Amino acid sequence: MLSRIPAVTRCLSLAALCAASSVHALEFPLPPPGEDIVGQVQVIKAKYEDTFADLGTQYDLGYLEMIAANPGVDPWLPGAGKDIVLPTRFILPPGPREGIVINLAEYRMYYYPKGQNVVHTYPLGVGREGWGSPIGVTKVTAKTPNPTWTPPASIKAEHAADGDPLPDVVPAGPDNPLGPFKFGLGLSGYLIHGSNKKFGIGMRTSHGCFRMYNNNVLELADMAPVGTTVRIISEPYKFGISGGKVYLEAHTPVDDLGNPSVVDKHTAVINA
Repeated sequence: MLSRIPAVTRCLSLAALCAASSVHALEFPLPPPGEDIVGQVQVIKAKYEDTFADLGTQYDLGYLEMIAANPGVDPWLPGAGKDIVLPTRFILPPGPREGIVINLAEYRMYYYPKGQNVVHTYPLGVGREGWGSPIGVTKVTAKTPNPTWTPPASIKAEHAADGDPLPDVVPAGPDNPLGPFKFGLGLSGYLIHGSNKKFGIGMRTSHGCFRMYNNNVLELADMAPVGTTVRIISEPYKFGISGGKVYLEAHTPVDDLGNPSVVDKHTAVINA
């Protein structure tokens, strides 16, 4: 018979399951066969100048993850000495542990390098309302450092309507919204790329592409070759086993209009 813990936020529930750690990079050894959980939650002391955007960049976490893990904390001025929970414990997504796996529901990518017993995980910005990201299986078809950006007509029209007209071509550099690197995919019109803004990672902010922190996309560029499989899913509920216990990691489902569902806005953690 399963015992149940009341629904609480994912991050704080998992915080009770593991000790704090000082590890920054989100690269983990794969769990043994039959196990599904990697990492451990960290608790740090904020410095006066810290913001959630800064900490997200440093610890490979998205903005909404940080908000959920730290209810009641000001994301722009947490305060010197404030305890900040870093939700760096994850149930691996369902399906084959190979190539790139993107879970839209948690705004997160998992990368399993071929021939290595590790997983790397990164926060993502995904498609916002009206510009949803696709679901399916594809491959990396091209890798381009320092890309230029040719805005599609639809995006140019949107910016023009807002009084912010775009040029026909945006050259590589700090103002380029693709950042320092882009991955072409077999899905026409969709990319994995960096950004010219650190805010918006771990949220629904893009026009359908997958937006990464610049340090993350450059790290991925060094590891993932052309031909890498990319599996895109939307799984708000992930079950996993660790130490003989069954856990459920739950995220807010998003409907096809980009609006949060009223069902399960919190996380349930189930212990066997």
